[in-house]
Amino acid sequence: MIQPQSADHISIKDPTIVFYDNKYHVFATVFDISRKGWGSVYLNFNDFSNAGSATQISLEDKPTGNAVAPQVFFFRPHNKWYLIYQWGAKYSTNTDISNPDTWTTPQPLLANGLNIGLDYWVICDKADCHLFFSGDDGNLYRSKTSIDNFPNFSGYEIVMSDEVGKLFEASNVYKVEGKDLYLLLVEAYGPRYFRSWTATSLDGPWTPLADSQSAPFAGEANVSFEGEKWTRDISHGEMIRSGYDETLTINPCNMQFLYQGVDPNSNVSYTDLPYRLGLIKQTGNR
Repeated sequence: MIQPQSADHISIKDPTIVFYDNKYHVFATVFDISRKGWGSVYLNFNDFSNAGSATQISLEDKPTGNAVAPQVFFFRPHNKWYLIYQWGAKYSTNTDISNPDTWTTPQPLLANGLNIGLDYWVICDKADCHLFFSGDDGNLYRSKTSIDNFPNFSGYEIVMSDEVGKLFEASNVYKVEGKDLYLLLVEAYGPRYFRSWTATSLDGPWTPLADSQSAPFAGEANVSFEGEKWTRDISHGEMIRSGYDETLTINPCNMQFLYQGVDPNSNVSYTDLPYRLGLIKQTGNR
């Protein structure tokens, strides 16, 4: 488990993770109680046994500023790392993922976007890049631009709609390695869990896979713990990819998911919830 390191950080959440140059690189949101606002940190480690002790570097005074709800990937056409984050859809670039000081200042990612948009997620196929995001309003949204025009998105469409609690936020989309298939995850709540869909194109249509609270992609119904059960919520997180580029490819036979969870006995406001990061490992092939 990864816990907040600074005494001023009550939580660590919304992780994005890539394995590159023999290290796991993680960017995550924190809530800073000293300034009563959201912030972010960067850490790296070579093995999950060292994750809890890895130094967490605050991005507050770095060029990115506070990169809330981040996503990181390497965009091969530009030979650069991209960090996608909020509030408002923004991006920064870097040629060295391990150096928080060399990210560029944030630039707008989405023109003519949605005022309530959050949890932005980019994935690219051979021709286009797709920007998925939520609004906590029961809709999943998408914008699309060509590879040549990335990172310039404009406008959006609704991908799917449902009750707010069943189609909430924290969407993830991945290319399944070795298959003409994409996997979509979206968080739902009561407690938090992930529903899933598949499609042969990022344009859809999306077919339900494991999409209920009783039979989720990941949730209280199908996640067990090695020790004490420390959370009922399987919330905002990211799969560990088999690569690190813009295709967001995962190995379907070795799925691991870095997620946020919280003590179920916590009875405080959302900003004060003591979120921690845990790792789910696949125990069988599906």
